Order: sequence, then C-alpha cells, then structure tokens
Amino acid sequence: MSNEGMKLFKIGSIILVGFILLAILAPVIAPYQPDEIISSQTAAPSLAHFFGTDDLGRDLFSRALHGARVSLTVGFVAVVISVLIGTLFGALAGYYGGWLDSAIMRFVDVMLAFPSIFLILAIQAMLTPNIYNVMAVIGLTSWMGVARLVRGEFLRIRELQYVEAARAIGCSDFRIIFRHILPNAQAPIIVAGTLGMAGAVLTESALSFLGLGVQPPMASWGNMLMDSQAYLFDAPWMSVIPGFLILLTVLSLYFVGENLRETLNPRRL
Repeated sequence: MSNEGMKLFKIGSIILVGFILLAILAPVIAPYQPDEIISSQTAAPSLAHFFGTDDLGRDLFSRALHGARVSLTVGFVAVVISVLIGTLFGALAGYYGGWLDSAIMRFVDVMLAFPSIFLILAIQAMLTPNIYNVMAVIGLTSWMGVARLVRGEFLRIRELQYVEAARAIGCSDFRIIFRHILPNAQAPIIVAGTLGMAGAVLTESALSFLGLGVQPPMASWGNMLMDSQAYLFDAPWMSVIPGFLILLTVLSLYFVGENLRETLNPRRL
C-alpha cells in the first residue's frame, strides 16, 4: 500500500469508526429526542442547536445522530444479506461447475440486466415502506457482484493441491467448501462487503429521499434531505448537513474498501 493509500485508509477508518461510535451512543449524546419539537422552526445553527432546527422545530443535531444509527444499520444489514446470498451462489457455481454453474450465472446475468435502482423502486412501491423492507430489498438486489467474485475465487482455489488432497482423503464437499476453500476466498468478500455498504447507504438515502425508504418520524439522513427540499435557500443547513454526512460516510467506506482491495489482492500475497 502506498503512503497516500495508507493516509486515505487511516482517514477513512477514523471517520468510519467515529460515525459508528456516534451512532451507538446517539441516545446518550443527543440532547433531545429526534422527533421532539423543542424550538422555533428553521432556527439557524447556534450553541443551543449545533445544526439548527428543521421545519417542525426539531433539533437537527439529535436527528443526525439518530439518523446515523438508521443509515449505518440499513447499510450493514443489507450488506450482510447480499454477501450471504452472493457467497452461497458463487460457492456453488464455482465449486461444482457444469450445468449448475451455467444456471446460476445466467440467473445472475438476468438480475444484472435490470437497473438496480429501478428494480428496487419497483419492489418498494409494491411493499409497505419501512426500515425492514428497505434492508431486505437492498440486500436481495445487490448480491450479484459478490456471487461473481466468489465464483472466480472458487474456480481458482478448487484446482490447488490442498483441495485435491482434501478430496483424496475423503472430505465431504461441504467440508471442502466451508473449511478449506471459503476461508481462503474471504479477501474479495471483505472488500465487496465494504464497498457494498457504501452503495447500500446511498441507496437507503435515495429511497428515503423519494419517500419509499425509512418513514417519518424515524430519522434517517435520506428523509432529512427530503424534509429540506422546500427550504434550500431559506434554511440551507437542513440539506447541507445530512448531505455532508452521507458524503463523508460513503467516502470513508470507499477509502477503506479500495485500500483493502489493494492490500488483500491475492496477486500481491
């Protein structure tokens, strides 16, 4: 990893850890409840309200802290779902090959043929918008890249000598897949999960901004942006603050993910 890459990795890690800690400690740190009306509408940032207030008089600092919990939780859970599904399909396709590999990869191709955001919007429009549906829909529509990565790693690793030795001594396919191959294919999975979380945070923000994601009064950075549309000039902090928080989170995840990709690249090991 280059010096510049190491600096970006450190910066991204510090920002990401900071956001995670703020999200965990939000009930303790936040001076008000996220949906509590405590002041005049669209009050400017001040010592009493660090980020100002929104159009209903709610403290934006408190809402931003609780919004971090929602946005990061949605991103993490969605990535776990996508990684589990992608790893399962990729492992089966890469290990067994043949007709199973062809069937799974053609299904992946069909899924990739649909623009993901439109697929997510269509599914969300048919469901009741809430945080659980958002996590499930994002996870169930973003596993295809992981499946391709895992398949490629399994195709490479299954031909190595230690895998042949495991077959020779009678190890079951289940043991070979999960005990011998998968632990050695985890590098691209970790990288894909890190970068996928950045995409999941952006997708959740977009859905909430469009009114198809996390629903009020629950705070998320996306619906904070939605609330700010009518006040872009009168109260710009309402849009600048959640937008900047989304930007910082996604950038930090990309910094960490890209440098993990460089560090864990098997060609460098």
